[in-house]
Amino acid sequence: MFNIERDGEEIRKLSYSDKYCVSCGICTSVCPTSSLRLGPIVPIARGLIEMDPISVNQDSCVFCGLCSVACPFDALSLSIDGTNIKELGNYPVWDMECSVDDDDCIYCGRCYSVCPQDSIIFERNLPTVADLVRGEIEIDDEKCIYCSFCADMCPAGAITVKNIPTSTVDKANNSIEVDLSKCIFCGVCKRICPENAIKQVCATCMYSDEIETPKVTGETFISEKSCVSCSWCAEICPEDAITITKPFEGTLDLVENTEEEKICKGDSCHACQDVCPCNAVEIIDGKSVTNMDFCNLCGACVTACPQDIRILSRTSMKLCNINSDSWNEILNTLVGK
Repeated sequence: MFNIERDGEEIRKLSYSDKYCVSCGICTSVCPTSSLRLGPIVPIARGLIEMDPISVNQDSCVFCGLCSVACPFDALSLSIDGTNIKELGNYPVWDMECSVDDDDCIYCGRCYSVCPQDSIIFERNLPTVADLVRGEIEIDDEKCIYCSFCADMCPAGAITVKNIPTSTVDKANNSIEVDLSKCIFCGVCKRICPENAIKQVCATCMYSDEIETPKVTGETFISEKSCVSCSWCAEICPEDAITITKPFEGTLDLVENTEEEKICKGDSCHACQDVCPCNAVEIIDGKSVTNMDFCNLCGACVTACPQDIRILSRTSMKLCNINSDSWNEILNTLVGK
């Protein structure tokens, strides 16, 4: 990461965080002074080189902020006198959304498990077993031989047997306990016991009117800073509780040219797969395949491809409030490629 600053009538500061950078190269493509440079993103993604994907030439940077507003992932930030330019009202901003509807979310956690950037904060509070079942269980110490059949068979892991061998039969060294916070009163222990030492009664049905309907509470939150708008969470959500807006619309194609020997190397290369921040690329039957449901059209795979056979065509973008004609001309180079 880097932080560079220019003093004058106003203090301008450009900050870069590699934590949020997806190595797409959008910032380098719009920089009017070519002050930003994209490093060797494939070795960096593979962990072979420890360096930032983006570097800056402080001497040539004019602190215009084009890179900052063009980055859909907030990896770059320009501030003027301590205020981020995206908060000033006269700079372009991305009209994107990543949100969870709390009313619809059932806290299943599927979104949390698939997020490729760990951008989802998830917490779930479940009722206890004791809140859902009723019953009684009793073990006769005189009959129990501490064989551990009940503990081994208990589906809830509620029974603990301690059997310490001694030179004589000494029951003081043996113990058996039932954790009532785990017991579901299913009766498996009673049926498996060879000595009929266990008495068990399930009263859940009897008290069904008194047992409250179980409630699951929690929180599901998507961090806007680290979300890359891949939409894995939205696609997998069984309740359609998640809204994700992608930065671009368009297509991404694999166009091979056998005459020029520009063909996908598949498993022997997989550079596109290594740099994709969305986990949208798979190698199937020796060829790279991009699942467009999860692609955000950032272009990192295009930059990484050593065969130059990935063709990215963006037809529109969610960047709004572009008031400058010169900026509009530069920023619109991101579309139509």
